[in-house]
Amino acid sequence: MENKKSTEAKGDTIMKKEEFAALWKSIRLKVTDTYDVPPEILWVNGSTIGTLGNFSASTGKAKSKKTFNISAIVAAALTNDEVLHYSACLPPDKRKILYVDTEQSRYHCHKVMERILRLAGLPTDQDRDDFVFIVLREQTPDMRKRIIEYMLENMPDVGLLIIDGIRDLMYDINSPSESTDLINLLMRWSSGYNLHIHTVLHLNKGDDNTRGHIGTELNNKAETVLQITKSTQDGNISEVKAAHIRDRDFEPFAFRINDSALPEVVDGYVFQQPKQEKSFPLTELTEQQHRTALENGFGKRTVQGYSNVIQALKQGYASIGYERGRNVLVALNTFLVNKRMIVKEGKGYRYNPDFHY
Repeated sequence: MENKKSTEAKGDTIMKKEEFAALWKSIRLKVTDTYDVPPEILWVNGSTIGTLGNFSASTGKAKSKKTFNISAIVAAALTNDEVLHYSACLPPDKRKILYVDTEQSRYHCHKVMERILRLAGLPTDQDRDDFVFIVLREQTPDMRKRIIEYMLENMPDVGLLIIDGIRDLMYDINSPSESTDLINLLMRWSSGYNLHIHTVLHLNKGDDNTRGHIGTELNNKAETVLQITKSTQDGNISEVKAAHIRDRDFEPFAFRINDSALPEVVDGYVFQQPKQEKSFPLTELTEQQHRTALENGFGKRTVQGYSNVIQALKQGYASIGYERGRNVLVALNTFLVNKRMIVKEGKGYRYNPDFHY
């Protein structure tokens, strides 16, 4: 019976000549082809964080004000103006914004929608054709994806799609196959419908890593990953920085919620220096030295347990002549995770050969 299923599955994966002929034109790249530069539509202080045909994400722990930050991005896009250091310029035929909320009640979603309009300086007593807000809290993950797909198919003028949050488009946040399928879906939507997708994913409670296997995939494939963190100096202030960005990095900024319940920039805010930069000189080792050490320490395996990760780092870096004590190795581990040189996979960590130093 199993052999029969295996044979049937194998038969399903064999592509017919006619099917491949139709696909060939869309997958082959020729040096004589010419392509337009993807239109840039979102910036932070002059650094590009969003282009049409790509997707980005905001990450943060609970109560870090992620949705307030998203509100500023949408408000900037609605007016093609600047809000909270975010600037936007959507093309004339891509001015519509589709906001999908998967978590909150209709009451709280209405507050978010109203806040966005107030941030944009737009009236809150009339509906807009260029701003569509849908609430999918009661739907299943499969139905949520079907609804979004249907709306994109029938709304060709959407330039920005917000998905708050992406976790609710899947059943198992730690499923490698489901995570890969969802990221592929985001890439297909953004490219096929020529729009930008910005989504939201929570960080783990115990560290600054994005949740589940979907977080790993998101970090590897997203154009930009913003991290929103509650300030350790003032709990009423949130910090925004680039956890990952393809364009040049931007200066982080901070915001608070003012008396009008709207986010506003905190001028003159001084960011605390990360502890790992004090205890571990980031430029001490070259990229190749890091790669060699991590290949020797981790190989292609996923190392389970924190103490085993530290031991793998100790062995790997000792192999290149960098022998250090536990305190330095702990700081080194934090540095490598933040740089995504090692990434979380399930309950362990593995070496990520695709990192950018």
